[in-house]
Formats: sequence, C-alpha cells, structure tokens
Amino acid sequence: MPPVDVVIVSHDHYDHLDYPTIRALAKTNVPFVTSLGVGAHLEYWGVQAQRITELDWWQSYAVPNTGVILTAAPSQHFSGRGLKDRNATLWSSFAVRSPQHAVFFSGDTGLTTEYQLIRERLGPFDVVMLEVGAFYPAWGDIHLGPDNALKAHAMLGGIFMPVHWGTFSLAMHAWDQPAERLLELAPHTDTQLLMPLLGQPVEPAHAEKVKPWWREVDTDTNTASDTDGEIELPNSAPWPLD
Repeated sequence: MPPVDVVIVSHDHYDHLDYPTIRALAKTNVPFVTSLGVGAHLEYWGVQAQRITELDWWQSYAVPNTGVILTAAPSQHFSGRGLKDRNATLWSSFAVRSPQHAVFFSGDTGLTTEYQLIRERLGPFDVVMLEVGAFYPAWGDIHLGPDNALKAHAMLGGIFMPVHWGTFSLAMHAWDQPAERLLELAPHTDTQLLMPLLGQPVEPAHAEKVKPWWREVDTDTNTASDTDGEIELPNSAPWPLD
C-alpha cells in the first residue's frame, strides 16, 4: 500500500474508530479528518491536535499538496462509545474530490433522501462506497443493507462499490449474505458493481465483471451461497450498537 495522504473517520463507533489502529497511525505524520467532536478521542489517543480537522456537514478540508478536497455530508445514524455519550459527537458521510475524479463514502447510514441533495451539491461521483452490512430490516433507519443501498445508489449515481461487510459479526446473517444479495438484485437495476478481492488494487473505469471471490473463502459456518431465493432472517434481532 502506498503512503497514506489522509485518514477519514466518519464517526466514533468502535468498528470505525479503532484504538490500536489510531495508536499506530498516531506515530506517523498523516492528517486526520473527522466529524465534530470525534477529534477529542484522537487527541487523547496520541494524535497531535494540529493534525486533526473536525468538520460539520457541508464543511470542507483541502488535503495538503494533493489537490484533493474532502467534504463532510449528511448521514442518518448515531454516535457514542458508551452508555453516557449517545449522540455527543457528529456522524458524517464524505465526498472526496480531486481535479479529475470524485468518490463518495457513506460512513454508516440509513436510507435518506439527503442523497439527492448530496449528488446535487457534491456530485457527480465516479465511485460511490455504500455500507451494505451488517443489516436487518428493523435497522433500516440507521443501516442501509443491500436493498436500501441500491436505492441510495440510484440517487447518487456512479459505480457502486459496497463496503462495510464481511468484517465484524454484527448481525444474524451469514458473513457473505450482503454480497450475494447484491449479485441477485443488481442486474435488475442496471447497477455496475465494483467488488474486488480484499486488498486488491483496482481501476474502477476498467474493472472486470464481479467475480464472487468470497465463495472460495474457507469458513466453518453456512454461507448465503448455499441457499437460493429470498434472504432468510430471524424473527428478531438486537438493536445494533454501531
């Protein structure tokens, strides 16, 4: 991986703001851009204050010596790392724009019509990275899941790169269920998916047809690829903590 130009932290939940990762990055000179209030965590964990930029929605930051502009944008989620700090800090999506290209990163979010406004103000986008897992129907206001991610993509445009799946086990579905669901639905919406093998560099404009690499991953649990048809989910699931 080439040297990192900037670190974006969308919000303070544990799967987005990871203590060991931040401690390692604190030893470098990389700048951090995050949502309002999250900088206190970074500074407490060793990141120098002058390397931290907090943004409110629609505020921007120019990454030094790159020509890249980062803009925080609305998302529909929540924040907090404990029992007494719920919504004490902001959560955001981010647009990343260079002179040639633009990318959108959803952070964590539910489905919202704000995506139409984001496209109008910050688009068009070459690639949109939308979270697709973990998911459960009752979580639709705070997490997209594959079905709602496609609806969000329809408002944003661009090549769709699903993210935030196959990592932490946060729901009842198989780890690859979001990917399989997208492969099922995308052909009906004429959506171009970009789903490279984890860690594989890819040029979005020249990406090949999706190869379901996750089906070759060894696992001790049943995966979504073992079943056909509609997603099977339990009747209830706990409220997510992230």
